[in-house]
Amino acid sequence: MAKIEIYTTPTCPYCHAAKSLLNEKGADYTEITVLDPELRQKMTERAHGRRTVPQIFIGETHVGGYDDMAALDRQGKLDPLLAQ
Repeated sequence: MAKIEIYTTPTCPYCHAAKSLLNEKGADYTEITVLDPELRQKMTERAHGRRTVPQIFIGETHVGGYDDMAALDRQGKLDPLLAQ
């Protein structure tokens, strides 16, 4: 499986939904909580200016947020990305 990183905050419902979808897929991921301003800045730079959470990276691909990942799943494109 591809390396998965997800930037989150503890109270974000979209973060919880994203982690739930990844768990349903049996995907292991690294969660990075961005309460620290330096971590949020790193996330923002890596996500091409996007400041909202979650921000999801699968391998070298910036998927975006939960809605983006859920759309990939509906299109049948998430599983192949996870299998890289």
